[in-house]
Amino acid sequence: MIFESIDWIIIILYFIVSIGIGVLMSKKAGKSTGDFFLSGRNLPWYIAGTSMVATTFAADTPLAVTELVAQKGIAGNWLWWNMLLGGMLTVFFFARLWRRANILTDAEFVSIRYSGKAASFLRGFRAVYIGIFMNVIVIAWVNLAMVKILSVMFPDLSIFGHTSISVLGIEFSAHMLAVGALLFIVAIYSALSGLWGVSITDTFQFIMAMSGSIALAIIALKKIGGIDILKEKLDHVKWVFDFLPAVESKGAESVGAGGILKMSVTAMIAYLGVQWWASWYPGAEPGGGGYVAQRMMSAKDEKHSLLATLWFQIAHYALRPWPWVIVALVTLVVYPDASDRGATYVMMIRDYMPSGLLGLMIAAFLAAFMSTIASQTVWGTSYIINDLYKPFIKPNASEKYYVKISRIATFILMVFSLFVTTQFDKISDAWKFVLALSAGIGPVLIFRWFWWRINAWSEISAMLAPYLIFPVLKFGFGMDIISGDFELSLLIIVAWSSIVWLIVTFVTSPVEKEKLKSFYSKVHPGGRGWKIISDTMPEVKKDSGYIYLFINWILGCILVMFSLFGFGKIIFHEYLNGIIYLVIALIAGGGIYFNLNKVGWDKVK
Repeated sequence: MIFESIDWIIIILYFIVSIGIGVLMSKKAGKSTGDFFLSGRNLPWYIAGTSMVATTFAADTPLAVTELVAQKGIAGNWLWWNMLLGGMLTVFFFARLWRRANILTDAEFVSIRYSGKAASFLRGFRAVYIGIFMNVIVIAWVNLAMVKILSVMFPDLSIFGHTSISVLGIEFSAHMLAVGALLFIVAIYSALSGLWGVSITDTFQFIMAMSGSIALAIIALKKIGGIDILKEKLDHVKWVFDFLPAVESKGAESVGAGGILKMSVTAMIAYLGVQWWASWYPGAEPGGGGYVAQRMMSAKDEKHSLLATLWFQIAHYALRPWPWVIVALVTLVVYPDASDRGATYVMMIRDYMPSGLLGLMIAAFLAAFMSTIASQTVWGTSYIINDLYKPFIKPNASEKYYVKISRIATFILMVFSLFVTTQFDKISDAWKFVLALSAGIGPVLIFRWFWWRINAWSEISAMLAPYLIFPVLKFGFGMDIISGDFELSLLIIVAWSSIVWLIVTFVTSPVEKEKLKSFYSKVHPGGRGWKIISDTMPEVKKDSGYIYLFINWILGCILVMFSLFGFGKIIFHEYLNGIIYLVIALIAGGGIYFNLNKVGWDKVK
């Protein structure tokens, strides 16, 4: 791999544009915390939605997809494709509610929905647990992926002749320090411009990242002679081209006879029937949350919030995966004996990208990395300032003061994340652990919008319940939650957590009536779950059309899945099937448009 002048020029221009956007948007972001964290609630849907997509396109994403395809074929991606079901639920049932709530963070939801000391504790706890602890783990995961990329691209990297440097007794490799330099650049434009700059930069970075991914897929196919030759060379493992896994009546997930991925009934229930609504996961929170909620709340109005989230689901699931999948399949041919399958994606860049496109691809990876880090940092800082510092440490200060502290917190969060990164060798198991131990919180996050009886103790108990049963499963029954018994453990923890939070809900006092009336007046979600409150407030507009929303949820899932499969069939030269899939997707899209007009949201301003 040789970097030419054109490659360095492209990389330098990328940095100049990214920082330049931050500088240009700094004045807008500095007016108030609303401008800094929510872009003044004035983002159009295509910017807000693209920012969501860019955030989920981290440096580790194509590497993870490459590993999945190598281990389980294209069908292995159902481990994350299943989250579409929850994402589409957010589009039609929650996007408008988040925008209507008129809050700064999803943790602030606690203050408008619940009352009492339990609500105050829950808000502060979520700010620390999610805004700092969970957020730093996400950043560390993405940092580790970038370290792997730099290690492959620049194996002999050193700083002043040293391959590592010790800081405060912690050893930092040259590649880790390079990632630290990137974090510093991200911190500069994030601290300057807040969500204004991050969202605009995300759009630019997403275009860069997708352009690079598509270019690599084209070059990879050209390297082996095209799709037909790829199929021929992988004919001995042709199961890798299957879009759907088979289901076997018993046993764990496996690659069975003929190589086809077989998923047990338990695994199928866990992934497709439970996980998407029961577990908390960054970017796919049941009912929306995190940086997705932040973008929904930053949209111009309810209509833009819905369209932004819909565009996110389409781009995230239907458009983005195929360039990565194609390269992953090619790596099975080019690097058949590689031990680190994720690294083979980077090896394709190193070995086959020509000058100019090599610089574009490196810039694309930098864009994927930096867009995710920027969004995670601004989102995490919003929790720290709005839900911890402002209400509990220094209330009643000026908006400019809070913006100043937000900028300082951005840098501190970056530095903290770099130190945490050095403590991890493998994050994927940690995330499986987190996914299992957040099982059961999902129903509370959904029902709190639609059932008046949910209170702060419901959320607190749902968050803590998994930690009570985990040691029992692990040490009492010898279950391996991380690997072999993950799916069964998930189902048990969900059932246990649901029983716990339901009991706690009914044995604790409900939220004060005046607080419930205030929430309903502001958000007016409608539905039978609020009948006891809505009947006393006939003057408040009631949302209707839930049948249409449910139909739209089904049509939305069909739209995205059939688009995904349609594009895939066409790529693999199965044109008739591909066209049929896409026609069905278009019909589903038409049905959504008709139903939205029927409800009347085309008139929302």
